[in-house]
This record gives sequence, C-alpha cells and structure tokens, in this order.
Amino acid sequence: MRSKKFSAVMTAALAIFALALLTTGTGAIAQTEKVLHNFDSNGKDGSVPEASLIFDSAGNLYGTTSNGGTHGSGTVFEMMPKAGGGWTETMLHDFYNDGKDGSLPAAGLILDAAGNLYGTTELGGGIGSTCLCGTVFELSPKAGRGWTEKLLHSFSQNGKDGYEPLASLILDATGNLYGTTSSGGVYGHGTVFEVSPAAGEKWTEKVVYSFCSQSGCGDGDEPIGGLIFDPAGNLYGTTVTGGTGVCNNHGCGNVFELTPKAGGGWTETSLYSFCSQALCSDGEFPEAGLSLDASGNLYGTTVQGGGVSGWGTVFEISPSAGGGWTEEVLYDFCLQSGCADGGEPTAGLIFDGAGNLYSTTTYGGFCGGEFSCAGTVFELTPVAGGGWAETVLHPFSGANSDRGGAAPSTSLVFDKVGNLYGTTSTGGAYDAGVVFEVTP
Repeated sequence: MRSKKFSAVMTAALAIFALALLTTGTGAIAQTEKVLHNFDSNGKDGSVPEASLIFDSAGNLYGTTSNGGTHGSGTVFEMMPKAGGGWTETMLHDFYNDGKDGSLPAAGLILDAAGNLYGTTELGGGIGSTCLCGTVFELSPKAGRGWTEKLLHSFSQNGKDGYEPLASLILDATGNLYGTTSSGGVYGHGTVFEVSPAAGEKWTEKVVYSFCSQSGCGDGDEPIGGLIFDPAGNLYGTTVTGGTGVCNNHGCGNVFELTPKAGGGWTETSLYSFCSQALCSDGEFPEAGLSLDASGNLYGTTVQGGGVSGWGTVFEISPSAGGGWTEEVLYDFCLQSGCADGGEPTAGLIFDGAGNLYSTTTYGGFCGGEFSCAGTVFELTPVAGGGWAETVLHPFSGANSDRGGAAPSTSLVFDKVGNLYGTTSTGGAYDAGVVFEVTP
C-alpha cells in the first residue's frame, strides 16, 4: 500500500503519463507471462493483492489480498500446483473487522520452521486496543485441515505504541518478530517494533525505536517498508519521507540502521537522506525495504526522483572505508519519449545467483505502441566495465486490455528453477488483480 502522504503527489504525476513510451530504448527479451489465478470481487475470493508472495518447501505459494473475502476486509490465500498442471487457490483466512480480528492486510507473510505464517494488518484489532489501528497475527495449520488465527498484538494510538503497519515482518534466530508501523510512537512519525513470545503462549510487544523526524533529530518519517538483518544482528530499513534532504518543504526519505546495545536497547543511525531532483538528481521517497549483498552493500528503490524524468531510481548504499556510507544511483527510470521503460518502482529488489537484480514498476513499459502500459517486470545486470544495464522482462499492457494483470507494486520471488512469481493489484479477468509467473 502506498504512503498516504505520497498519494496526492502521484495523482498529479499521472496527468503527464501520456507523454511516455513513444519508441523503444531499453533492452527487452522474450519472456512468457502466465496468470496462475484471477482474483474476483465476488464476495468470496480476495481482491487487490498488494503484497509479495512466499514459497514453502513443498512449492506452495502464500500471500494476502488487501480487500475482498466474505467480509470485504482482506484474505490470506494459498496457491497449490496441480499434478497435471495449473494451480488451485484456497482461502486460509477471511479477515473480519469486528473489533476482534485484523482488517486490510497490506503486507506479505513470513513462514517459520514449524509451518506457521505471520503477518500484519493495517487496520482492525482486538478488544483492549484504543483504536482499530492494526495487528500482528499468526496462522497455524490444524492437525486435520484448515488454519487457526491468533492475534499476537493489537496496536494502540496511545502516544507510545505505533499503529498502521504496512510492511512484512522478519524473524530473528530466537523467534522474535520485527516490523515497522507507518504512524504512531512517541513523536507520531512511526516506529520499529519487536513482538516476542512470552510464557503461557502469549506475546509481548515493545517499541524498539520511535521516529522523531522534524522534531529536531533529522531522522526519517513514515516507515512503510520492511526490515532486514545483517549477519551481525543490525537492522536496516527506509522511511518514505523525513531525513535531512529537502524536497517540497519536507524530507525526501531516509535509510537507517538500528544497532543493538550491549546492555539492551538499540541505537539508530541515519545512513543516507535523499534530496530533491533539482539539487542532486537523486531519488525520492523510498517506499520499499532494502536488500543486502554479501559485501554489506544495501540496495533499494525510490518511487520518484532521478535525473532523467523523475520516475524513480534503483540505488546502492555502500559502507565507506573511513566510516559513513556512500549512495550511488544504479538506474534512473525515464518513462518518456525515447525509452520503453518502467516508472514508479514501489517494490524491493531480489538477487539471483549471478548478482542480477529483479523487481517491478507500477507504471510504464512499451506495449506495441500503446500508451496504456501498466507496469513492468525488469532485470538489472552489472556491466563488466561498470554500471548496470536494464532489461524489461515483461510489460503489462493495462487493466482493460491485458488479462495478465496491471500495476504490479510488490517484490518478486524465485522458484527453484529460476521462474519469477508476483502479484498485480489490478487487471486480470475481473480487474481485481492476479498471481502471475514469468518464465525465461
């Protein structure tokens, strides 16, 4: 789900979208896209999947839809491959905004070693919460059939806790869950939180860090992306606004690190603040989480900014020998006359074994001369002499003409043989989104 602050900016940006994609200018190779499931706003199935997928060891896919289901509050679903080909979708949980359950899951899921699923909902919550401000939930498989849901935490708008989590969770080695909330905390600018198992099959939540943003500390504001760990146990993430860079009278976003203290607690460090296009040709508004390579470099995307046309970037942040971090724009999306490119990458990046990067853009792509292209799957390949080359693997041609989906806004996932899987939030047979596969 997009930043609430950012949505107004993008409404204006869509007005100039018809200028894009007159001629081809970036690489494109033959890839095959196949729809595995068309979501249907029929009061039973989920709709509008806005989160990434995950695989289990048996090759089944799991994900969430932010809307749909019997109660219209979103679902958790499973996709199982059939023996003779094709896939079967099963709804594992139907959220019900009844003052007990969560509502509107905007984030993907994670799986523990016992086969339990964990996730967040943007809204909803259990009894005792001061607002229906979102939840952390667990889904556990039953011995016979079906799944049991348990709320691990209901967020509260109490001046301390965060609320409205929009990102997926991560697990540490001891079973603690970590995530972000887009709002709340001591200063109201969002939090990093930890949810830990306690005695009696209960869970306890604590705020690891409250972002203060413009309150004199220069850190970020509104973390809507997920977190990652490095091998030393440090946490890394992004905030969509805030930081010390300036664009349109507010911060353009931030990359941060949280380091555990020896005696308990965490120390936050701002690694990089994005600045405006006019000042530095930099990216703006990193909505997604980060990826980490074996050398300790961080990679991510910004939805806007860049020196070509302001339709977003792929960036790298690297630790410097003398301390500090250095940012480099690896790719600048153009989405204008002269390049059949994507634009507005709202998703994070994944690596393959050869060091290539893959993700999606919500807009753009060249579709046989049409202006209605509705997003891409792309690959970035490191060039021998330096730099990166972009290849559009698949362009989505729009909700009305492309039964293959439109507006992919989430990260991708590989299967064991190198096929890519993802979701689109709209398009498909019922214009309610799809699960898709892209094969070489």
